[in-house]
Amino acid sequence: MKKSLFLRLAAIALAAVIILTASGCHRGRTVATFSVPDSFDESKQYEVIFWAKNDSNITQKKIYQTAIEEFEKLYPNVTVTMKSYTDYSAIFNDVNTNIATRTTPDVCITYPDHIATYLTGQNVVVPLEQLVNDEKYGLGGSEVRFDSVKKEEVISKFLDECVVSGSIYALPFMRSTEALYINKTYVEAMGYEIPEVVTWDYIWEVSDKALEKDPANEELFKVNGQKIMIPFIYKSTDNMMITMLKQRKAPYSDANGNIYIFNDVTRDILSTIAPHGRNRSFSTFKISSYPGNFFNAGRCIFAVDSTAGATWIGSKSPLSDIHESEIVSFETVVRPVPQYDTENPQMISQGPSLCLFNSGDSGRVLAAWLFMQYLLTNDVQIAYSKTEGYVPVTEKACSEPGYIDYLNSPDENSTEFYSVKIDAAKLLLANVDNSFITPVFDGSASLRLAAGDLIEFTVKSERRGQTVDDEGIDGIFEEVMKLNRLDRRQVVDVKNGAETDDGSVKYELGPLPGESAALLIGVVCAWVLICGWLLYSWVSKKKLKKTGK
Repeated sequence: MKKSLFLRLAAIALAAVIILTASGCHRGRTVATFSVPDSFDESKQYEVIFWAKNDSNITQKKIYQTAIEEFEKLYPNVTVTMKSYTDYSAIFNDVNTNIATRTTPDVCITYPDHIATYLTGQNVVVPLEQLVNDEKYGLGGSEVRFDSVKKEEVISKFLDECVVSGSIYALPFMRSTEALYINKTYVEAMGYEIPEVVTWDYIWEVSDKALEKDPANEELFKVNGQKIMIPFIYKSTDNMMITMLKQRKAPYSDANGNIYIFNDVTRDILSTIAPHGRNRSFSTFKISSYPGNFFNAGRCIFAVDSTAGATWIGSKSPLSDIHESEIVSFETVVRPVPQYDTENPQMISQGPSLCLFNSGDSGRVLAAWLFMQYLLTNDVQIAYSKTEGYVPVTEKACSEPGYIDYLNSPDENSTEFYSVKIDAAKLLLANVDNSFITPVFDGSASLRLAAGDLIEFTVKSERRGQTVDDEGIDGIFEEVMKLNRLDRRQVVDVKNGAETDDGSVKYELGPLPGESAALLIGVVCAWVLICGWLLYSWVSKKKLKKTGK
């Protein structure tokens, strides 16, 4: 009876270990590795599911629909079904949910941070090297039925951004960066000139000065008798913190998932931001709302937002979100985001990419890949880039005469040729080599949120009258780590903001994740039971020998 009980307990413990190991190592579905077929089987009908993001922009949706129609004419055995989203995070959440049920789309608009999480499902995302370089169906392939872009015609910097864990897991679709939009009329009325590259010191000085007086019109910035001028508003504080760290050559993270953001340079940045949060010369999208609305109403003189959002910014913006009666007339200029070193500007690269999923049917995967390629053709690239301040991702489209004419035809009274939008696109094209991305890994999306939270919490604390000193920053670090579950990851304490290879690095591990703890406990219990059984068997045999039975 005792022998049977031990065996059952040991079996249960081992089964638990196997289940935990399987769930920890192979989260989501497992399908066969994709290989490029020798030929595309046109006798079969394929449905390609495409999840797109279009900002509620009807023109963008029509561009996708036209592309689908033209592609289906070239490949009559392929039907592309599109689902439209207005939010990248919604696509991310839906893909993660559908990985487990094997109902992912075939192609979706995505970001590398998201792909790093998708990769936790084995063979869920298709690595693209084999497809990209295939002679028949690769980029510029001989069997592709349209003018497919060649690999060397894709802007190399943008293609490099699609490398995750050492492999290409996406194709770039559109690119943007952040820009500083300036109310030139107001700034010059205060007696300041606007440099070609603005520094952080300049931003803080002019922003504080703007609170002292309203030179254009004393009543302009008052509503119901209350002054609501917010000189400087940053849309994405995630990008703000990441960019400031990059400009100061301070560590952020690495591709292995080591986190360096909680360093002395970050402390210095937060200490600099704090007083401007206190006197309300600086605010954020999450605290005050969309900067373009304040900017267009003349209640903000510096707005940092994506170049993709340029169509919404400026007193003559064709897509302004506020009533025309609130808009104030002024001149808008576009500059790179504020810099610490004007000789070596750094700005973040962003914008959607295209991700290919493994359905398990090689013919369907190939059909989806061909559709992805079609979205990189000149007609699609140029048409989509004109809808907002995006730029095409191929040298081929950027050098097309029609696109060059577009960049050289600014017109503030035209939606398509809106001058601020064109200036924003030119800004990125002139600074491709100065743009950067951050390392991606499973969890890097959470780290991005944490970067923004550091600034958000600092500003909110100051507004509540809580001075953000060294002790206050300690509290913010701890709160942000817990909120974004970074205390469960490997957080590196970098002394004085130094790089991690100078010997001053100390590794501090957060609490062991629950799944890992359960797995270790299960292993220990299994071995205890096994050893107990072996001991019991040995003792029993000894007793039998002594009794002679």
